[in-house]
Amino acid sequence: MKTITISKERLSKQISRLGEIGKTADDGVQRLALSKEDREAMLLVTEWMKEAGLTVTHDHFGNLIGRKEGQNPNLPPVMIGSHIDSVRNGGKFDGTIGVLAGIEIVRAISDTEVQHQHPIEVVAFCEEEGSRFNDGLFGSRGMVGKVTEDDLQKVDDDNITRFNALQNFGFGIDPEQREKSVRKLGDIQYYFELHIEQGPFLEKNVFPVGIVSGIAGPCWLKVRLTGEAGHAGTVPMSLRKDPLMGASEVMLEVERLCGQDPDAPTVGTVGRIMAFPGGSNIIPESVEFTMDIRDIDLERRNSIIQKIAEKLNLVCKSRNLEVEIERNVDVVPVQCSEHLIQSLQESCKSVGVEAPVMVSGAGHDAMLLAEITEIGMVFVRCRGGISHQPKEWADIEDIAIGTQVLYETVLKHI
Repeated sequence: MKTITISKERLSKQISRLGEIGKTADDGVQRLALSKEDREAMLLVTEWMKEAGLTVTHDHFGNLIGRKEGQNPNLPPVMIGSHIDSVRNGGKFDGTIGVLAGIEIVRAISDTEVQHQHPIEVVAFCEEEGSRFNDGLFGSRGMVGKVTEDDLQKVDDDNITRFNALQNFGFGIDPEQREKSVRKLGDIQYYFELHIEQGPFLEKNVFPVGIVSGIAGPCWLKVRLTGEAGHAGTVPMSLRKDPLMGASEVMLEVERLCGQDPDAPTVGTVGRIMAFPGGSNIIPESVEFTMDIRDIDLERRNSIIQKIAEKLNLVCKSRNLEVEIERNVDVVPVQCSEHLIQSLQESCKSVGVEAPVMVSGAGHDAMLLAEITEIGMVFVRCRGGISHQPKEWADIEDIAIGTQVLYETVLKHI
């Protein structure tokens, strides 16, 4: 068998080239799902998949899938995946390196003529970030049968439904046929994902890569508080029904509750807030804001969410407001396969790197695939732990190491 060397140069060039699609003024990336930028990126990744020897299709959830057949095509595939959509004004490494690593691994297998029994699939999942329709992990949720009609009728800022966006995206995608794209238990042998850490642990402790033991479960909530609009100069403070002031009380409670145990990995974020009608001299009639609550401990996470709901009710009662709560994403924490963790550890040793076993605070497509198969994840060190913004950065040497570790592991299971 020929000696395999992952091409740092090719990976670096592809990361840079993909980063040009949806490039923002401050060198970030904005590539929202099912947009023209997303389509352009899909076409480019399709080209790279074909060059690596993959046959390329889209499923009816918008997932881009490259497949290399094994000697026994009836066996379930070993899948490598991530995503190429971005947050608004995000970075060029989040998700992208996982897809490109998968393509690089298949290219290496093809170039060295490795004989394998299982097919291999590389997947770029549709709308992992949720930046367009405000509920992430869409493509992976679809693949495991967790997408509902309500999910398809969600609208973006231009009032376009996700259903219509999928229909108009091309590539033979037909959301009416989505049941044909659902995978079930036994349909996938294993799922692997390479991703930047999105946190500071690896850099702080001088590790190029880490092995993920489990993924915290995110719960995304959208809250709408409704009061009464009025003139900013004429309505006395004592008579106001101000939903923005009520929202402020709740946001502070989110911070307090999620930070009360400094030893717990619980985190809470209010990432978006909108006041209506939005005039500087108008008491708002209503306010919408999002909450993202995460923890590796489901009971603790749900307890905090319940306490936030209780605070909302108290605020509404004291300020005479009405409240609506919409739960857009609710994913339970998951554990990675002990068997695959051990396999990844052995691969690290064979590559000559030390890698800690660690928890992921960020959500990933892997957590949905865990419902139907065993999962394994590798983290790559990123500068300053920064992610979801233009300063996001991972060194190509670390990305290549992570890709090599994943390659060695995939070889053992195909």
